[in-house]
Amino acid sequence: MGEGPYCVLTVLGVLGTGLVAGVFCGFSSFVMKGLAALPPARGVAAMQAVNAAAVRPAFMVLFLGSTVLCAVLTVVTSVRWPDEGAAGSLVGGALYLLGSFGLTAVANVPRNNALAGLAPDSAEAAAYWPVYVREWTRWNHVRALASAGAAVAYLSALT
Repeated sequence: MGEGPYCVLTVLGVLGTGLVAGVFCGFSSFVMKGLAALPPARGVAAMQAVNAAAVRPAFMVLFLGSTVLCAVLTVVTSVRWPDEGAAGSLVGGALYLLGSFGLTAVANVPRNNALAGLAPDSAEAAAYWPVYVREWTRWNHVRALASAGAAVAYLSALT
């Protein structure tokens, strides 16, 4: 792949998608299990607080910045095709854009919005909480794997 701006963007792609994979992995492996162990009202309230904190700059710059970076890398790679590393870069872009950003938009955010509309101590929240945890975590596993796969694909594009 060589040196230059394209190489720097790809290194940033490895870093961004890898960091997002780590966040998602942490949620899948212990955060959601810890929240699920709480009484429903406390778990719902805690997840509502986590969801509110997630849309602040610290995470959004990483998550959305990686999304923009992956989109740029995909377009640049398409133009540069068939340069060395192009296949890895396209795979990385597809995995992140569809499997991380896309799934967030169609699977996790709608569940977060549904949870946000519930009073934590309501019977409706208590009934929805186990469903939310199961479904949200299932899709989060996929996001973690897709983000990690994107990082590996971008890394392969560098070699």
